[in-house]
Amino acid sequence: MSLIIPNNYNNKLLPETTEIAIKRIKDHFQAQLSAALNLRRVTAPLFVTADSGLNDNLNGIERPVSFRSPALGNVEVQIVHSLAKWKRMKLADYDMAPGYGLYTDMNAIRADEELDNLHSLYVDQWDWEQAILPGQRTGIFLHETVRKIYDALRSAEKMVHELFPHIKPFLPETVKFIHSEELLAKYPGMTAKERENAACKEYGAVFVQGIGAKLSNGEKHDGRAPDYDDWSTLDEHGRVGLNGDLLVWNPVLEMAFEISSMGVRVDPEAMRRQLKLSGCEERATLPFHKRLLEGKLPAAIGGGIGQSRLCMLLLQKAHIGEVQSSLWPDEQRLACSAAGIELL
Repeated sequence: MSLIIPNNYNNKLLPETTEIAIKRIKDHFQAQLSAALNLRRVTAPLFVTADSGLNDNLNGIERPVSFRSPALGNVEVQIVHSLAKWKRMKLADYDMAPGYGLYTDMNAIRADEELDNLHSLYVDQWDWEQAILPGQRTGIFLHETVRKIYDALRSAEKMVHELFPHIKPFLPETVKFIHSEELLAKYPGMTAKERENAACKEYGAVFVQGIGAKLSNGEKHDGRAPDYDDWSTLDEHGRVGLNGDLLVWNPVLEMAFEISSMGVRVDPEAMRRQLKLSGCEERATLPFHKRLLEGKLPAAIGGGIGQSRLCMLLLQKAHIGEVQSSLWPDEQRLACSAAGIELL
């Protein structure tokens, strides 16, 4: 996407009041999330070694920010893209019981991002992971977890309205679940992003399931790394994919707005299959992958929830730079300033 300047944009909070609101939203939401999913907060790394296999490869083309430290023997160290694999390893290290898990503040630098209303060089999200029973690796359990997260989101929206009555709630009561293959059939002739826009405009909030595998048109709805989300296993309805994205309709930008990417995690069988499908079989020798393939990691579900994105959405801001401090092209800053969009 390119920069969107809404017509007659109304900035509903001054910058100093926005800072207060950001903290209230973050405190409220993470308390709701941890209570709903039985999560405890843990500390997390900002960087990992390149040979650990722990960094998130995202779509496989994004360059991690890296450096070499003389104190570590000049091994390559990478700023994390996310903590998708690290979290699952910690579930095992802490011997967490099924139904319990952890969350953490994940901070990342994504140097290759195209900067616009939603995308920044700086990424901040709650990364969370919950240990589950092997029998809970189903679409039904995935949907139950999504509903809990969505309820926490609506609770935060209600809190914002109580603090600032002029910021009216807009999220629907329920989230619509739809498989990416169903989405393709429902909105033929559209791109994946256009299908998401159409679905969010129609339902208000949707969870698009099954992201990473090829659809009947030979294309993927979107990319997924092969070694954390399970996007190749059939669910109880015979649909491929036990993962997905939680999207809502953003009334300020008038578009689909992704809040969370999440899913049931791969078991050894799915890991082998997805590494082969992705042409990444060499990863099986990396420490994390070996541990998983040897059955030494618990069954799990997990995901990431954007912190700045959540604040931007609930405070009805037009640009993520209104709720986080980052760097933006001069022309983008000028265009935003002219429209009353105050970037921090």
